[in-house]
Amino acid sequence: QVQLVESGGGLVQPGGSLRLSCAASGFTLDEYAMGWFRQAPGKEREFVARINRSGGVTDTADSVKGRFTISRDNAKNTLYRQMNNLKSEDTALYYCAATVVYNDRLLPRTYAYDYWGQGTQVTVSS
Repeated sequence: QVQLVESGGGLVQPGGSLRLSCAASGFTLDEYAMGWFRQAPGKEREFVARINRSGGVTDTADSVKGRFTISRDNAKNTLYRQMNNLKSEDTALYYCAATVVYNDRLLPRTYAYDYWGQGTQVTVSS
């Protein structure tokens, strides 16, 4: 059974940091490009970052550039998201997703992804 499970979310003060993890099971992670998305209440799910199969190519949304980084450990079948200098507008449910798509131009699109996790909540508040 294919499964993605996010963890590491929580409540953090503005300026704080969190590290999200996404553990994959039921498939081999290095066969998939991976992405992080987020959805705030009342808003559409939005692209945050993506990483290619080897981990050598990444792309990050302008809204989090310089603060968030994406990485992966294929040996551990795990995707990571380091989030620094968190702001209140980063409050959202964060999802990881996996895709077999190779076209990089499609990877910021939710429809390009085959598998999704259940999400982990990140709340930034003082």
